[in-house]
This record gives sequence, structure tokens and C-alpha cells, in this order.
Amino acid sequence: MSGTGSGRFVGLLLCAAGIYTAYLYQGYLQERITTSKYEPGEVRLPHLGMLHGLQSFVCFFAAGLVNLFLSFGGRKAKRGQKSTPLLEYLKPALTNTVGPALGILALKNIPYSSQVLVKSCKLVPVMVMGTIFGKKRYSLKEYLCVALICVGLVVFSMKKSSAANKKLMEPNLLLGYSLCMVNLAFDGFTNAYQDKINSTYKSTSSLDMMCWMNFWTGSMLCAYMFGFSTVGMELVSFLVSHPKSLLDVLAFCLCGALGQLFIFLTINKFGALTLTLVTTTRKFFSILISSVFLGSTLVGQQWVGIGLLFAGLLWNMQIKNSKHSKVRSKAK
Repeated sequence: MSGTGSGRFVGLLLCAAGIYTAYLYQGYLQERITTSKYEPGEVRLPHLGMLHGLQSFVCFFAAGLVNLFLSFGGRKAKRGQKSTPLLEYLKPALTNTVGPALGILALKNIPYSSQVLVKSCKLVPVMVMGTIFGKKRYSLKEYLCVALICVGLVVFSMKKSSAANKKLMEPNLLLGYSLCMVNLAFDGFTNAYQDKINSTYKSTSSLDMMCWMNFWTGSMLCAYMFGFSTVGMELVSFLVSHPKSLLDVLAFCLCGALGQLFIFLTINKFGALTLTLVTTTRKFFSILISSVFLGSTLVGQQWVGIGLLFAGLLWNMQIKNSKHSKVRSKAK
């Protein structure tokens, strides 16, 4: 048993290291892409929102290759379990197409650290929607967690960091935060519909979800870029004429695909709760890296806000873990 336990621990460390490495470096690249002026001509990358579409296709091919490899390895759906119709992925893919694109566009107006912090507050709209539409009831502790998160965000937002704002394309605090909030709302719908798919079609794996969600997202953005506008050709032309931007965008897409594959592996081997802990702490280090390596200097009040917000998130995870343990003990 000790060997098995140590093996699982090493596996968890490898999964966590994969998620951290892929997404921390992707965050670094995302901020560099949105704030850099590329040679020749000292110009910025146009059509930032389309980065999500490029990443989606890379993620689709990566998930497709792994799925193909696993099918040769004998992975099959259990008898009596229907596979998810491909069109079923289209609805959540619609919000997954628009939401993250708006999140990237927000980086024109607010620093990367602010964007990460707002996106860390996904728990807030989930609980609000659950209370209003799902008739769910939450404990006092869970409401206090949300209050702590909101206070942390307010404390962080009240203080501006001039060093970070100087690097932005079009500094506009209200617009930037508004785009992030819409992104958050769309993400909430996407996650809720993914949960519905998983509960309806038991044979659906997180790898299937990654593959076909990215297929629809990439297809819709590709249709817009090359079929209904000149955005695609303009972006391709820029990337070809500015080789350093091409390398940054390619690395950004590959990091996204690698990170999603490690997320799939973590969910399968260690469960969603462990994944939540890894991804939540990763966001804190994303802010730290942005501050240290990219000059997005944060003042003391902002670090207090970050501390309050992540304290609320970690407390919420502890509450969920406690509930999960009680359910498991009753089942036994």
C-alpha cells in the first residue's frame, strides 16, 4: 500500500507540475503578447480575441490524437451508455467561443493580474445563479466565503498600479472589468452545461469534452475569421511578417493544449476537487509572476485584496472537501 500511495503522490506532483508549467508560462506569454510591440515597425498584435480560436484548434488536434491513441489501447464506452451527440457540444461551445475571447480583449484595458483575479471569482456567479434559478441552499460559511472573495476584489480594484497601466493598449478600468464579468457569466453557463452533458451521457470523458468543445469553438471562430471578415488574413499576414509574434502565439497555443491534457489526466486520476486546488493556487502564482517578471507592479493594498480573495477560495474548498468526506463516510 505504501508503494501505491507514494506512486499516487508522485503522479499528483507530475500532474500539478504540468498544469503549473503550462498555464504559468501561457499567462506570461499572454501578457507579453498583449503588451509588446513587435518588430519591424514597433506594432502590436491585432485582433487579440482571435487567439482563443487559434488555441482551440491546437487543443482539438491534441485531444483528438490522445483519444485516437487511447482507442487503440482499448478504451471503450461501457455497455448501455450512449455517447454524447456532437451537436450537444455546440451550445456550451457558443459561450466558450465568446467568453474567453472577451477575457483576452480585456487585457487591452486592465493588467493581467486584474483579469486573473476577476476570473478567480467564478464561485460568486455560480452561487448567485444557483440560489435564484436552481433553488439551491448554501450554508452560512459558504456565503461568508463569497463575501470574503468580494471584499478582496473590491480592495484590490480600489487601488491602481500606474506601472502596470502604462503598458496597456487602451487603459479603461470600467470596460476591462465589464468584459471580464461577461466572460465570467459565459463561463458559468459553459460549466453548467458541461455538467449537464456529463450527467446525461455517463460515457463522456473530460478528454471527449476537450476534443469536441474545442472543435466547435475553433470552427465558429475560423468561420468568422476567414468566411465573414478579413480578420483571419490580417492576423496571418501580421504573424508571417513579425516572426517573434508567431513564435509567441504558437507557444501560447501549445501551452493551452498541454495544460488541458494535464487537466484531463488530473481529473481522471485524482478527481475534480484536487484539480480545483491545483488550478486555484496556480492563479495566485500567475499574479506573482506577472508582478515580478513583467513589471506589473502591485502595491500593498492590492496584495491585501489578493490575500483576502484567495483565503475565501481556499476556505470554500475546505468546506467542499468536508462535505465530500461526509458523503463518502455515509456511503460506506
